[in-house]
Amino acid sequence: MEKLAIFFLALLLPAAAAPAGTLLLRGATVHTVSHGTLTPGDVLVRNGKIAAVAPKIDEPADASIDLAGLHLFPGLISASTDLGLVEISSVRGSIDSRETGQFTPEIESWTAVNPDSELIPVSRANGITHFVPVPKGELVAGASGLMAARGWTVEDMTVRPRTAMHLFWPDHSLTVPGPKASKKTKPLDEQARERAERVRSIDQFFADAEAWDKRPPGSPVVPAWQAMLPVVRGELPLVVHAQGIREIRAALKWSATRPRLRLIIEGGRDAWMLATELAQRKIPVIYSEVFSLPGQSSDAYDVQFRAPSILQKAGVTVAITESSGESASNQRNLPYSAAQAAAFGLSRDAALAAITLIPAQLHGAGDSLGSIEVGKEASLFAATGHILDIRSEVRRLWISGAEQSLASRHSRLAERYRTRPAPPQK
Repeated sequence: MEKLAIFFLALLLPAAAAPAGTLLLRGATVHTVSHGTLTPGDVLVRNGKIAAVAPKIDEPADASIDLAGLHLFPGLISASTDLGLVEISSVRGSIDSRETGQFTPEIESWTAVNPDSELIPVSRANGITHFVPVPKGELVAGASGLMAARGWTVEDMTVRPRTAMHLFWPDHSLTVPGPKASKKTKPLDEQARERAERVRSIDQFFADAEAWDKRPPGSPVVPAWQAMLPVVRGELPLVVHAQGIREIRAALKWSATRPRLRLIIEGGRDAWMLATELAQRKIPVIYSEVFSLPGQSSDAYDVQFRAPSILQKAGVTVAITESSGESASNQRNLPYSAAQAAAFGLSRDAALAAITLIPAQLHGAGDSLGSIEVGKEASLFAATGHILDIRSEVRRLWISGAEQSLASRHSRLAERYRTRPAPPQK
């Protein structure tokens, strides 16, 4: 009985840590993002963190990998996605990205991520090591967290909980009643009144949250108001999802009355039109519309391709994400959105930073992720060429120093049909 008790006690205790080791990655073209490119360069990894970066490292290591001819990058970070929350967008039972209600700040998106999602390995196979699953809702939808693209459980995957609160700004467009309009189309004055009421409800909600911050000691805890405290205090960014110029301008006007808010614009289709104001107020943009159609018939065909460059040249901090819609299945294309922006005016270095270092900084992990620097996590990948070149293939990938499999549903299906037996001869 005593031996049995000891056995079960051992199961409850945490597993012993793996022996500390060092890994030397040699001879790659090292794209540090923050300190230029080493051609070639070596990177020493110790206990899952980067211990040294130099043209040549002679320090002995437990394992050494020759990456000559390959390019080494920091892991890509998807700054806004429904990866892990949506599996098949046409199957309602596999969607867990949206909550009912206008104001649900207590929602925590990372707790709903499916660690067994087939789409996570697909994204990882093209260099994505981290992602931010975003809750969707009517107005204030909840908080997002930063996740690693590996792990058995949500707890394993969560790198940083509560990285931002998300507000979906009301649509400010008006539908003109007419012969081609729906029979349910309301008069313009009623549409305008409803729009103004939604903005007033946002303003009142934030006023109530600020009042809650001044409550007497010992007051009962209300989860929704507790979740809003770091937002109204300026400790947690508020990501405002807005596309058109009317919505962005209205959000900027509203936020001007609350200077403590740390605003970030997400989506930002027309943000380039307000680049000067955004730069002056130091409001970053997570741009998701590189491959969207122009918003106006008078816009040039390449206006969305050039928008990140316009914003960046005006002094706006710009991150690029794949899509603000149902984007889980398309996250593997993240580097190609950045590449398109680079082809239309954004420098290659800025485009690479927009999918690595800047997303890490915006979500509070700039001190540990996003670049190849001493002291940061060894979340890296090696590719056959520059990751902004669609011809490049990711060959190896590490998250926190541990190498990850690049196998996915795509590679399994490819192998299955590549080895399919030939049909019998008739």
